[in-house]
Amino acid sequence: MVTNSPDPAQADPAPADDRELSEAGSQLSTTPLDAPEEGQSVPGSFGGVRKPGPGGALAWTWRECAGWARWFWRQLTSMRVALILLFLLSFGAIPGSLIPQTGIDELKVEEFREAHETLSPVYDKLGLFNVYSSVWFSAIYILLFVSLIGCIVPRTWQFVGQLRGRPPRAPRRLDRLPAYATWRTEAGPDEVREVALGLLRKRRFRVDRSGDAVSAEKGFLREAGNLVFHVALIVILVAFGVGQLYKYEGGKLIVQGDGFSNTLTQFDDFKPGSLFDTEDLPPFSFTLDKFSGTYEETGPQRGTPRTFEADVTYTESPDAEPRKRTIEVNRPLEVDGSKVYLISHGYAPVVTVRDGRGEVAYKGPVPLLPIDANFTSTGAIKVLDGYRDKDGKKTQLGFNAFFVPTFAGEGKGEMFSQFPALNFPVLALSAYHGSLGVDSGLPQNVYQLDTSKMTEFEDENGELLKQRMLPGETMELPDGMGSITFEKEIEEWASFQVSRQPGSGLALTGAVAAIAGLAGSLFIQRRRVWVRAVRGDDGVTVVEMAGLGRSESAKLPEELAELAGDLHDRAPTAARPAASAADPEPEAVPSEGAEK
Repeated sequence: MVTNSPDPAQADPAPADDRELSEAGSQLSTTPLDAPEEGQSVPGSFGGVRKPGPGGALAWTWRECAGWARWFWRQLTSMRVALILLFLLSFGAIPGSLIPQTGIDELKVEEFREAHETLSPVYDKLGLFNVYSSVWFSAIYILLFVSLIGCIVPRTWQFVGQLRGRPPRAPRRLDRLPAYATWRTEAGPDEVREVALGLLRKRRFRVDRSGDAVSAEKGFLREAGNLVFHVALIVILVAFGVGQLYKYEGGKLIVQGDGFSNTLTQFDDFKPGSLFDTEDLPPFSFTLDKFSGTYEETGPQRGTPRTFEADVTYTESPDAEPRKRTIEVNRPLEVDGSKVYLISHGYAPVVTVRDGRGEVAYKGPVPLLPIDANFTSTGAIKVLDGYRDKDGKKTQLGFNAFFVPTFAGEGKGEMFSQFPALNFPVLALSAYHGSLGVDSGLPQNVYQLDTSKMTEFEDENGELLKQRMLPGETMELPDGMGSITFEKEIEEWASFQVSRQPGSGLALTGAVAAIAGLAGSLFIQRRRVWVRAVRGDDGVTVVEMAGLGRSESAKLPEELAELAGDLHDRAPTAARPAASAADPEPEAVPSEGAEK
């Protein structure tokens, strides 16, 4: 019979029994004990630590300082503080996701400063524009790192000690444990213990025989999973730190037919890690041979992208043989530890600008940035050098450009694209002349036109000169200032991200290990089983089995019942002698909750 015995804490056992049960259930976990040793005072309670006198902290002895240091170390390496620091680290990363960061997009940071003149100084003082390299975020990161190490090291040594030790001896009163079974058998005590040893070893228990009982222990993978989980957190933190220090990331927009070389001057934007050396950039290069995209033509998902493919020819080094490769979304080109991702694309109408004498001042594709899912695009056309007016005087031209690959038609709403593909392309321009402001030395967005130092070209009505053009059409500038032609060629461009994340593989390994360790610590139960076999006064062997787990679980009585059933098959219940009429009832009715 297997029963769920009453909770030992609710009974009134003898002091010796309490001590035995406590020893039997001790160290089911490797959590370090926080209780002070006998005679030791806890810093901060002033029970044995002298209060600061007139001399203040300088009057403390080195023993008292050491006591406070030990107390601080115990607090820092406790699981409670580690969880608090982990929460603070996650909470501190929120501003880094919501507020523009200088290490990611400085232009957005400047725009934010201009739009929020009151908040920006506060954010600067708090380091919210550079969260991940701020003092407070680094402090949380380092404290969490130290806390985890300080928590893991002592628990690891305790766990190793438990693995090398023997299961504890059986308590004197097995019937006081949560799961218990007993019966009488004709088999000898030694035979029962030998059979119990074999059964427990078969179920992968760690067993030991001492005195009249067999001790067994199982479930060490629970604590091993707990330690693996915490070690994996350290691995993830190390991977994050390595990735931030030695990474690099850059972007490049390439028009179809153009190429890229992995050098610092070729990037449109470049963000290296703190310890990354630009001389370590892999010397690969590639050319965008063709970009192609397909879209859903009909149905409720009309216009939804189906495929984006960039056909490239690349070389791993200047002396290497060229190779062909197709880069797709989430299928990057990997070269020498660096990955080239396809992140966006758009259209680049080809325009030709002629000056007042009819000579070509500029000709080429102009990349424009999409502003919606149908690739309605905006940008600027800037003619810096080579342009002269009808009098031969040098000046600069600028055009605000608005492009739609599929125009709805005249009188059919505003000029927004109806479909992403080039079904009915239209280019709208407005013209200016003067100084583009590029000679001031200040950074300027290539997709925006600064008209503060420019003059509008005027039409016949004295308004800003603007025109919608189909491929092949030309907009004439007034007063013989030249013209701009929308050529029938429309190129496509693709934007690539070239990056190297040295800690990504390590972080993935840590994440997988953390999940496995957490699963082990949650679903594996540490438990102990004891089997005692002694010969009774009547010569019949009395078998007792009991189990104890780290936490209450229905699986422990079930497992003990299976073990008792297997052992009972080898050592069955002894036959009862014939009872006389004066004998009491031979077997009591099982109590509620008993399991046969």
